[in-house]
Amino acid sequence: MVRHIIPTSLNEALTYLSEGTFKIMAGGTDLMIQKRSSAGLPPKIGQDVLYLFNLAELRYIKTEANYVKIGAMTPLEDVYHHPATPQLLKQVIYEMASPGIRHMATIAGNIGNASPAGDSLVALYVLDALVKLASTSGTRLVPISDVIIGVRKTIIRPDELISEILIPINQFDVIVWRKVGGRRADAISKVSFAALIKKQNDIISDMRIAFGAVSTTVIRNRQIEVEMQGFSQQDLIAKLPDILKKYGEIINPIDDQRSSAKYRHGVAINMVRHLIEKEI
Repeated sequence: MVRHIIPTSLNEALTYLSEGTFKIMAGGTDLMIQKRSSAGLPPKIGQDVLYLFNLAELRYIKTEANYVKIGAMTPLEDVYHHPATPQLLKQVIYEMASPGIRHMATIAGNIGNASPAGDSLVALYVLDALVKLASTSGTRLVPISDVIIGVRKTIIRPDELISEILIPINQFDVIVWRKVGGRRADAISKVSFAALIKKQNDIISDMRIAFGAVSTTVIRNRQIEVEMQGFSQQDLIAKLPDILKKYGEIINPIDDQRSSAKYRHGVAINMVRHLIEKEI
């Protein structure tokens, strides 16, 4: 018999996780679709479920110790409207889903779902976000790029849950977000792209680029980024064939019902080209 547990505190939730295996549900906006049944029938989740969305202690946004800290059960709509939310993340959320879904969906749910097309993940990668994982034995902070290891695969243990997302407070001169989908919003990305750039006297001092929906996880290559630092825009335009070649080698999309691998690869490369030629 499947149990449905609604804990009243974080400690209670962690205790349940320490005693058994549960499917964790935040807003449920991904999970309910994945487990949907025929019309008129409830979703078939198939295992015990731990519902966390009503945990008020995990619903907050605050700035502390040079980080924006977002509680795991904070709805996307609250994140979008908060003044401390990084501009890039605001741009991403604006094009995610519908307002009704954004009132339920969470960033933590996007992380736990671990889809390479998860839009907020692309922003979190370039923002160097950290994920706080909690259990009865304590907490640990893990870079977002280390949390997700494949399609629907994470390093989160069965006795852990995401309790907080930490984003370093930073300022950038160039902020770019691009999403290619069947519609302007409320659509799963065919390709997504985020870039953050810092400049000093027209010289690149920090360059960050990430792609979604073009591999088994979000793609960000720090070595290529380092190789683009210390140059002007004109320098990078001269180096563009080499830059595009290197990104072309790590972008590895698939064919599916939304798009073809060839199309995704070409769009991703063109986004890098446009960034360097037009947006720096």
